[in-house]
This record gives sequence, C-alpha cells and structure tokens, in this order.
Amino acid sequence: MAKRLKEGSLTKDEKRAVKAMLAEDMRNQDIQDLVNRGRNATINSARITEVKSDDSQEAATSDELELFKLKKTLYDPITGLNDVDDERLIRAREAMMMAVHIFNSPHLKFRTEQFSVLAIIAWTYLMHEYHDRTLGESIARPDGKTVSLYELLSRQTTPLSNNVRRNLVAIKEIRDAVEHSRFGLSDNNWLGLFQACCVNFDNTICDLFGPMLSLQSNLGFALQFSRVSLMQISETQDLAVPANIMALDARLNSDIDPDDPGAVEYKFQIVFTLDGSSRSGSNIRFISPDSEEGENIHNVLVKSRISDEDFPHKPLSVVRIVRKAVPDFTSHCHQLAWKRHNARPASGAKQPGQTDKRYCVYHSAHRDYTYSQAWVDFLIATYSNPSEIEALRKTQS
Repeated sequence: MAKRLKEGSLTKDEKRAVKAMLAEDMRNQDIQDLVNRGRNATINSARITEVKSDDSQEAATSDELELFKLKKTLYDPITGLNDVDDERLIRAREAMMMAVHIFNSPHLKFRTEQFSVLAIIAWTYLMHEYHDRTLGESIARPDGKTVSLYELLSRQTTPLSNNVRRNLVAIKEIRDAVEHSRFGLSDNNWLGLFQACCVNFDNTICDLFGPMLSLQSNLGFALQFSRVSLMQISETQDLAVPANIMALDARLNSDIDPDDPGAVEYKFQIVFTLDGSSRSGSNIRFISPDSEEGENIHNVLVKSRISDEDFPHKPLSVVRIVRKAVPDFTSHCHQLAWKRHNARPASGAKQPGQTDKRYCVYHSAHRDYTYSQAWVDFLIATYSNPSEIEALRKTQS
C-alpha cells in the first residue's frame, strides 16, 4: 500500500494539491477531510493554514488536482488499499482469492494447474511490491520485463523463511509439471502444499503491509471438498495418477523433516478423523496449528510418540544434574542456554509447543516444559569447557 507518513504532516504533492484547492475557494475543513482519506496519520487544520500562508508554495495543475481528487475516492475502507497506488497488492489478494475459489469449486476439474498458476501470480505481485516500494530494489530486467518469483526467492532480502521458499519452489515445480499435460486425478496429492501456500500468503501480506489486508474475512482458507469418499481416494489414486506426477510427489516429500517446527510452512500434514457431520458440513477441514483445536489435535498426536519417560527432567532437575559436572552452571545459565540453542520458545510465545523435540517438550495441561536426558548430556558436554560457559554468560538474557 502507499507509504504512510508517521507524523501528521503533508507531503510535497499534498501541499501542491492543498494550494490548488485553496485557489478554488474550497473551505479548510473540506480540504482537510479530503486529504485525510486513506491516511493513517491524519493532519489537523493547522497544516492547511500553513500552506495557505506560504506564498512560495506552488499549486498543483488542474490535471494533477483532478487525479489527486480521483485517487481519494478509490480507497477501500476495509483494507485501506488504493486502486491507483496499491495495484500490485490488490492484484495479489485477488489472485489468491481466485486460486482458492477455483480449487474449492465442485464443478471444476481443471484445478491443480489453475491454483498453482494463480498462487504464483499472487506471490509475485506481493514480492514485487515489497522489493520495489518497501526496499527500493529493482525488479526490472534489462529487457524491461520484471523478474520472476523464482529469481526473487534467491535474494537474501526476500523476507521469507526457508520452508516458505521451499513451498513456493514446490508450487512452481507442480505448475511446470502439469502445465499443458495430463495429470489424472492428482489434485488431492497437493492439498497440504496448497493449504500451506494459502496460510503463508495471508501471514506474509499481513506481516509486511498490515493485518487489515488479511483474506480471512473474504474467504475461508480451507481447500474444502464436499462429500469426499476417503475409501474411493485410497483405492483409485495410485491408478488414476500418471507415473511422472507420482514421481514428482515423492521427490517433493522426500526431504520433509517431521521434527522441524517450521515444516508446516512447507506442507500441512492432513489428519483424518471419522466424525459425524451434517450433509452441508461434510468436508475436509484444515485446522491451524495455532488454534486451540489445532493444539489439542497436536497434543494427541504427540502423545503417541512422546512419553514422560523421554523428557523426565524439570528445569531445576536439569540444573542440579549439570552442576555436578559444571559447578558454575546456574538456573540463569540454563535459561540462557535454552534461548541460545533454541531448545524452546520464549515465555508467552504464541506457539509454546514449537520446541526442539530432541531436547524439550511442552505440556499444555500444566503449561510448562520438561527436558530429555539428551539435553542434559548436551549441556554437560558443551559447558564443561570454561570458555563456552563464559560466552554463555555474555549473551543477552
């Protein structure tokens, strides 16, 4: 969206427009009202008076003033986006909305290719806006065309995590594989990747340009399918999907680390439960891992793999054991250590369960953490070295 002023002051263009409106004998309060449309930092009447008393201030031309007035009528009151200034962001949001609408449509069979194409268009516009307007980086090639999303993913200044980048590369590879090709009934192969792509987009556009640009009020981000027969899918999928698509699917899934807390940015893991549902509600639902329901599901799944015996040590127990080998190791040292080695998130984190599963696990029932013997052994091996514990104490608490 257009760059906003932090203070309630006028830009050069606004001053020119105000001077021209004063020349048209518009009232100060009407000018102030017009200028403040679409502004985060509004101006007061004193700014109009300053322009009025400044004889050296140039006025906008009649064409410039008409364009200024026109733009002020084109602000979306919900998102704050302007049809002229924020064209890329508007197109980015609409492309992603169309991608989801198309994939959700029960009447269409041409969905994977359309979703992947539209999703890449959405992300390309979003990243173009960030690199061009926010960073002031060039997005043009020597031939005048703009750089591709794939090229932007190689830039260090692109504000995306490794897993978000991997997801977008996977979407591109899917697009390239199915473009103008036969790919059978492979739509369901990509559900997790597509769902992660949608959520990543919403999170990114909100992080970069503000929460008012979220698409959650415009559509549900679940790629839902009414009356899906799970038995039918399991029986026909292998026969209905060409070998090249199956090979691509296997390659894209080959290096997923199930213990990586950020892997949800690459691909959602789909968990089916056999719950009763009304006819209108018979569908596949994607639950955000950040939601209460998602965390409850996560805790149930974790229990099947993690037991208290694997993580028997509370923080004081860890300190007491480590201190036998490292006398200078204190509770404060332990706090610095789990922060330094990313064993667990900080207190009050939105996702407290995103721990390093080798060393630590979160218990939502009593909202605390316990640690494994591997964590104790790691601390002893690392901080038996006096230089390491000295370096630890110098880190910020």
